[in-house]
Amino acid sequence: MLPYSTQLIEEDDIAAVVEILRGSHLTQGSKVQEFEEAIAHHVGAKYCVTFNSATSALLGAYAVAGIGKDDEIITTPISFVATSNMAIALEAKPVFCDIKMDGNIDETLIESRITPQTKAIVPVDFAGKPVAINAIKEIAKKHNLLVIDDASHALGSGINHQKIGSFADMTIFSFHAIKPITTGEGGAVVTNSEEFAIALRLFRSHGIVKKQLWNSDMIHLGHNFRMTEFAAALGLSQLHKLDRFISARETIAHYYDERFRNHKLFSTIHIDEHEQSARHLYPLLLNPQLHCVKEEIFAEVQEKGLGVQVHYKPIYQNSFYKQHYGEQRLNTAETFYKSELSIPCHQKMSLNDAEAVADIVLEVIEKYSYRGCSF
Repeated sequence: MLPYSTQLIEEDDIAAVVEILRGSHLTQGSKVQEFEEAIAHHVGAKYCVTFNSATSALLGAYAVAGIGKDDEIITTPISFVATSNMAIALEAKPVFCDIKMDGNIDETLIESRITPQTKAIVPVDFAGKPVAINAIKEIAKKHNLLVIDDASHALGSGINHQKIGSFADMTIFSFHAIKPITTGEGGAVVTNSEEFAIALRLFRSHGIVKKQLWNSDMIHLGHNFRMTEFAAALGLSQLHKLDRFISARETIAHYYDERFRNHKLFSTIHIDEHEQSARHLYPLLLNPQLHCVKEEIFAEVQEKGLGVQVHYKPIYQNSFYKQHYGEQRLNTAETFYKSELSIPCHQKMSLNDAEAVADIVLEVIEKYSYRGCSF
């Protein structure tokens, strides 16, 4: 089955990991710092602090921002649950703001969600398409809030060739296996704040500072969220290929854009000329007349060998959120969920693969067009 996204591990990546495995330090050596410096340089930030996952990176960012009991963050419901879960883990409350039909938070609605308890705005760059980060920063500045960008989809994305990671107070990246580059699991926070960077390093490593000789001191409550040396070695090897990987994804995406242009049964998400997308996902948006047969379309496309996926069920629809926060409904988020279908787009694919994907997608969707939905 051709997956919607996957890693590309090459021989030099394997060699980089093996070199660490044959060395003296599997953890707490120099390779993590080297990877952090490379990430910071790549995105144009002063500091990068790596973690063993983007989830723990989110938790760290929220914690060092001082987000805690009875505080609120404003975020999107169209994301993986970790974005809001990590706020809840600190006894804060996620307040969901509706989105636009590109999957990104609707910046024009954010101010209506702000309360005296709001501490941060947490957008997500859906599928790699940058959010309206400058408008969000203006809102945050007006209300004295932090902007913590969950850019788990967006390493390599940018606006006017300024990289995501250089805009927000803190930005989170993911190096999960299906992202454009991978460390297996892994994540990072980038920031221009030395204060945040110091606090993040303490948070990820038990809150301990080393003093003299064997002496160390635990000065804050912390965790063991460190990245391993071999994960960092893999990440550093992959980072050198990020532009190539994104270019490959962009080639596939451009083919789809042309092949699917002005289709009567679905649309695609437009990337503006001034935006650069990491193309983590390639979403199709089914027209309302196909919403009621989406499950059948999904199943048949999978039967034909395409590992499609849906990104995402609105977070507030999950049982935990219903139990703790009651029933919620945001109209555009609901429509987006009914419409969205992610198809294969990644650096392992060729244009022949993309042509085969498009053929199957069009064949199946057009097969169901006569069914329609009764409204």
